[in-house]
Amino acid sequence: MSLPVHLVESLDGAVPGSLVEVTGDEAHHAVAVRRLREGEQVVLTDGRGTSAAGSVASTGKRVFSVAVASVSHDPRPDPAITVVQALPKGDRGELAVEVLTEVGVDRIVPWAASRSVAVWKGERATKSHARWQATAREAAKQSRRSWLPTVTPLMSTSALGPLVAEADLAVVLHEDATLPLGALEVPEAGRIVVVVGPEGGISPEELAALADAGAHPVRLGAEVLRTSTAGVVAVAALLARTSRWA
Repeated sequence: MSLPVHLVESLDGAVPGSLVEVTGDEAHHAVAVRRLREGEQVVLTDGRGTSAAGSVASTGKRVFSVAVASVSHDPRPDPAITVVQALPKGDRGELAVEVLTEVGVDRIVPWAASRSVAVWKGERATKSHARWQATAREAAKQSRRSWLPTVTPLMSTSALGPLVAEADLAVVLHEDATLPLGALEVPEAGRIVVVVGPEGGISPEELAALADAGAHPVRLGAEVLRTSTAGVVAVAALLARTSRWA
């Protein structure tokens, strides 16, 4: 059975035999909701590649401590995967973030595409971005990731140009593309960018701008997937051809 994972701000100085204290909302959820008890085995991670396994030494109202038994350091995954996710309607944005995190995406970029039904502005933008971040955090713990994905602030189409241009491979999913995703060579290192459009599709102007920046319009197959699931399918198809999934 997999041990529960908890995120902490830092594991600097954590060595076998040391005590690490967990406080705040993370500790409250563990103690009050999960009913964490002394002696239970857990894993702590700082979200930046370092993890510490050990047993719970003590618990309090919003705090618990862990006696560290072992510490591990995982290298940053390579190639790194960025998914540009057009804003879906309803709660499908959180679904997309959840599955993208679980499959191993390193950076998620919310995109205000011209045909996106959802709009992030003002207070709504702040709250929606916070929900995406919280979803990524919980999904990372569930999938036992030692590297927490980044959820960037909302980007416009014009801001995507440099991101695409700097990638070692960039693809934009499009149902009318003639090039299958499987026909592209996948780099073993560097950064891969996958652009996923909204429910209404990517506009011709957006497609042209992304292609000019270096993105390859590709199709996954005959089926048309939802915007909330297309990204995870594409990422899985790419990762299966890298050493990350070897």
